[in-house]
Amino acid sequence: SVQPPEKPLQAEEWNRLRESFRSPEIFEEVMFNSMVRCNSPIDVAKSLLTHVAKSKGDIAYNLLVKYLALCVQQGQTSEIRDMYDIMKIRFRIFDSGAYNLLIRGLSNSDQWRMALTLLEEVKKVMIPSRTNYESCIKAASRHQEMNLAFELYHEMLAKDLVPTLDVLQAFFDFSRGMKGAELQKELFGILLYLRENQIYPHKTFMRSIKLWFESIPGGNWRGHLTNIKDSGQCPVCNHQLEDSNLTEEEYNNLRERIIRDVIHGTDTFRKTSPQEFEAFQTFVENRLPFDIVIDGLNVSHIKPRKMQCENLFDAVNCLAKENARLLVLGRKHMLINSSNWKRGIMKEMQNKADFFFAENISEDDAFLLYATLRSGKHCKFVTRDFLRDHKACLADSLTRHLFRKWQRGHQIVFSPSVEGKHINFLPAFCYDCVVQTTGDTWHIPYKDTFEEKYSYRVPRRWLCIQQK
Repeated sequence: SVQPPEKPLQAEEWNRLRESFRSPEIFEEVMFNSMVRCNSPIDVAKSLLTHVAKSKGDIAYNLLVKYLALCVQQGQTSEIRDMYDIMKIRFRIFDSGAYNLLIRGLSNSDQWRMALTLLEEVKKVMIPSRTNYESCIKAASRHQEMNLAFELYHEMLAKDLVPTLDVLQAFFDFSRGMKGAELQKELFGILLYLRENQIYPHKTFMRSIKLWFESIPGGNWRGHLTNIKDSGQCPVCNHQLEDSNLTEEEYNNLRERIIRDVIHGTDTFRKTSPQEFEAFQTFVENRLPFDIVIDGLNVSHIKPRKMQCENLFDAVNCLAKENARLLVLGRKHMLINSSNWKRGIMKEMQNKADFFFAENISEDDAFLLYATLRSGKHCKFVTRDFLRDHKACLADSLTRHLFRKWQRGHQIVFSPSVEGKHINFLPAFCYDCVVQTTGDTWHIPYKDTFEEKYSYRVPRRWLCIQQK
């Protein structure tokens, strides 16, 4: 790397620097990268561009894009506009990187409408990126052009681009105190999008939602933060939340789909031989039904400082209390006496639960799903990770929705106890942990921390909003 100068240089000074550089042929490129990293003054970068133009009679596309990046970083609107004009004359179309920069730079300025023009230009040559749309959506929202912002949002969803929580929050922030039934309908639509996709807003997003509701002119909405009772009743408004149970028909439908698409689909056997899976099916059919299916290897890592078989032993003891019938999915290596797997402890566990020992490399999600779904609606399962890939195998959104709802109501989650001595499990909820509304109430589960990725861990905290 190379340190950029602090002030603009003359041609001979640039030449000297270039000659002393190890690989002179990439000097300009390395220098521009370094200017972007150090956020160099624009006039320094400009003096290098001028030098290149004079000595080579031309500036390469990639150098113009790097200079553009520096202008965007510093919000230099008039430079960004000039660069756009220069590049448009020289190059018929740009790559996505240049479009991203131009749209981002212009949307943050008073020239934000130009970003919309550019977005139209991008559409002619490629599918705009999520960032392209979100830059324009935020610009429109900032200027209170909510209809335009929502039009872009719907267009983005239609192209299967997944919005960030950041842009969804912006809708609530910028709509605060605004009138209009149409606007309200759109924002309720975003809340239903969160429901549909089992997305849990984080604390700051939740606050934006609360403030927006409370700011609706003449709406008389009030929000309160609360914890829902185990019975599923909200202590604030006494409303009973939706049940997490699937109907018989929904359950049978889901079970057939999962067994057909996920378990007999192509992906299961990548790590499992069909013979092993058949042996497992026979094993399960002869012992049905189970009450709880445990991912043994996964649970054995709950407390890193404890021996693996002790972790599993604690979990089995904890879950076997009400004479529950347990199935533990194990691995063959657990049967070999070792520092982590003591034969005596393994024997004792096998008196309390059925064990199926798979080959050491098997993928056990499919085993877990099969045994749980074959056991019937009452059967729960225990694993610390989650089955994210299987959602992708389920073709239609209704089945995905049922799968997630079933998962929310059947996954028993490990909860570390305060002193860390015991293993505790949080029972699966009897109410459904997802955004829900009755018209004059909304209940929104939220997380304490920001997580962009989908997570199976169901939040414990809720925002209750009611209309007085």
